[in-house]
Amino acid sequence: MTPISPPSAPPAAAEDELSPTLASKKVVPLRHPWRWVAGAVALVVLAQAAHALVTNPAFQWDAFGYWFFRPVVLEGLVLTLELTGLAAVFGLLGGIVLALMRLSRNPVLRAVSWGYVWIFRSIPLIVLLLFLANVTALYSTLSLGIPFGPSFVEFSANDLLSFFVVAVLGLSLNEAAYAAEIVRSGIISVDQGQLEAASALGLPKWRQYRRIILPQATRAIIPSYANQLIGLLKGTSVVYITSLLELFGVVQTQASTNSGQIIPLLMVGTVWYVILTSLLSVVQYYVERHFSRGALRTVPPTPFQRFRARLRAVGVAR
Repeated sequence: MTPISPPSAPPAAAEDELSPTLASKKVVPLRHPWRWVAGAVALVVLAQAAHALVTNPAFQWDAFGYWFFRPVVLEGLVLTLELTGLAAVFGLLGGIVLALMRLSRNPVLRAVSWGYVWIFRSIPLIVLLLFLANVTALYSTLSLGIPFGPSFVEFSANDLLSFFVVAVLGLSLNEAAYAAEIVRSGIISVDQGQLEAASALGLPKWRQYRRIILPQATRAIIPSYANQLIGLLKGTSVVYITSLLELFGVVQTQASTNSGQIIPLLMVGTVWYVILTSLLSVVQYYVERHFSRGALRTVPPTPFQRFRARLRAVGVAR
């Protein structure tokens, strides 16, 4: 059988003939005309939207400026932030406990966690708040004592369950059900080999979660929970049904008493929600960047660092 010889290299003379020819050719970059067309269309649409906002007298921008910093609106804004902060903390803590229960080997704990998530994800938030606001019709007094035995301390349900407590309780119960699945998804995303290595080293279970699992799971949890947190911020607008006047409740109340200024008042609420969600998005970006240090070789630059790099490229900044 005759062996196959490898192909011979082209002669040097042929390379010398081709080199000047290739060198004389001009490299033309690939054109993308449709990108420019799409960009131009987007700019036209944005310009039309901005023109409609500025020139349409129905928006009543003078009334918008009057209401934007009114004390009653700022009080509702502060209440919205309080509800969001408390429900986020209690909901996340409850979600962590429920996620650990769901991952437990105890079948009772798994069943309780699954049932909680199933129930509170099935009930609409507005229905849950209405039920809690009227729970005093079922229980006029609440007590602490021995289960199925005597009670030591009794409270009046009307005094204990104020509108604020009902709102925080309802938002927290609803948030915990969703946070539990977000935390659980982050925990199960950790490589199984990490758990096996930790078990082989003889680390106790609580230390495995605290030092190995949760730090790695946090990077997967943050984007989803930040999205859930933004949804919680906007979901606080539902608590107006409990007669608690947060940002949306204030806007709705003032719009009902100032019928000719409904549009500017709605714009006030819209702009404040946009500002708050934008601030949360900025915080999310920097938190994600912080927790990506151990997973990426180089941490992505911040928008300010990108801006400085562009200025250096054109010779504006040092």
